[in-house]
Order: sequence, then C-alpha cells, then structure tokens
Amino acid sequence: MEKRKNETIELLMKRKSMRVFEDKPVPQDVKRQLLEASLRAATAGNMTLYTIIDVTDQALKDKLAVTCDNQPFIAAAPLVLIYCADYRRWYEAFCRVETEVRRPSYGDFMLAAEDAIIAAQTAVTAADAMGLGTCYIGDILENYETHRLLLGLPDYVAPIAMIVGGYPSRQQEERRQTPRFAVEDIVHENGYDMEKAGRMMEMIEEKEDWHGEDLTLRLKAFCKRKWNCSFSEEMSRSVKAMLDAWAGPESGKTGGRE
Repeated sequence: MEKRKNETIELLMKRKSMRVFEDKPVPQDVKRQLLEASLRAATAGNMTLYTIIDVTDQALKDKLAVTCDNQPFIAAAPLVLIYCADYRRWYEAFCRVETEVRRPSYGDFMLAAEDAIIAAQTAVTAADAMGLGTCYIGDILENYETHRLLLGLPDYVAPIAMIVGGYPSRQQEERRQTPRFAVEDIVHENGYDMEKAGRMMEMIEEKEDWHGEDLTLRLKAFCKRKWNCSFSEEMSRSVKAMLDAWAGPESGKTGGRE
C-alpha cells in the first residue's frame, strides 16, 4: 500500500521517547512557542480545563526525580512540564455568578484529565517539530499527597501528565525506535472484537519478536516489572487518593455565592 508523503505524518512516525539530553537550556522563545502550540489543542467546550506547571527550580526537579520512582534523568532535563487537570478556575467563576453550583465530581475530573493529556501530547509533537526530544513520566500519578504539597495544588487541581525534554544526545537520536502493535490488531470496527483481543500473545510475539520459551520468560519478567510491582500498587493507591480528594464526601453538593 503506497503511503503519501507528509511532513507531519513523518514526524509522528519517527517519534520516540528521549531520556538523555545535551547540557544546554531550551531558549525561552522556543519554550513559549511550544506552550502556545499546546494551548491550541482540542479542549472541552473551549474551557482549557488544565494548568501547566513549568518546573524551572532545580531543587524541585531534584525532588521530583526521587518522588517519580527515582529517575535521575528528570533532574537533568532542561524542560519539565506538569499538566494538571484543573476545574478550580471555572468552579470559582461559576460560584461568583450563581447562588447554587454543584461541586466538581468524577465526570469533571475525567474531562479535565482528557484536556490535560491532549494538551500535553500536542506539546510533545510541537517539541519534536522544533528539534527537541521528550519523555512522558507516568510516575507523576504516584505519591499524590507529596506532589500536591510540592506543587501547592488546591482542591480540584490534580497532576495528570508530566513531560521532560531538551535537546537529545546523539545516542538518543540514533537509538532504535521501539516497535508498536499493528493497526490490524488494535483497530476494531464498529465494536469490540473479542477474537482480535484474544490474539494478545500472538500480538506480543509479532511485535517484540519473542518466541516459545523466550516469550514466556520475557512476558513473566515484564509482568513482574510493570504490574506485580510496588510502583504499580502505589500508582493505584495514589490515584484513588486523588479521586477521593477531588470528588469525596462533598461531591454532588452545592456551593455558590455567600
């Protein structure tokens, strides 16, 4: 099947996570352009239900490198952006004009989280276009209570996505791109295809080129590293605490002008 040439598609197809960066800052005009592009991302009702925290303080980067599963490259990254789901601004605005306003709840969290992630991915694509490399840090979802204090997050604001970036080292640029699953296996037409989903072992085998006993051993090791592990348990605990704080006992009740 012939593929049409398109610069944007080629950029997306070449993307890979970068974790080692040159020791040089990202110029302010480049960062500004990246952030402006991020703010053009799709957003529910044109509400921009997120806040971006630009981490420039080295001491804070050092702490995040520890709290985000002890990853030193976070501290060394010239660019660190944390995307927070944020319904606080709109909730407070609504309370200024209405006498009764329901408090943010689970659906509002999900909508704001979607906004934050869409904006973060737009920033990642913009970074790629400007010669930067980036890596998502999912561990920002861990240690919610600690991150809330570190970042000074009020009610109805929660850290959802974290990006670190900079100018990638040559080794990172030349590093092999990780494989992905095939379109035919991941795209289901008009509903969930149980037969396709049932091919998971074959899908892993085809994607990773693992076979026989090697497939079993590698999959067991992957399960131990990514699922049956302390960080996965902490992430689940932390996200529950995040949701409880966002939409706990007060969920559904009303607030408003005093």
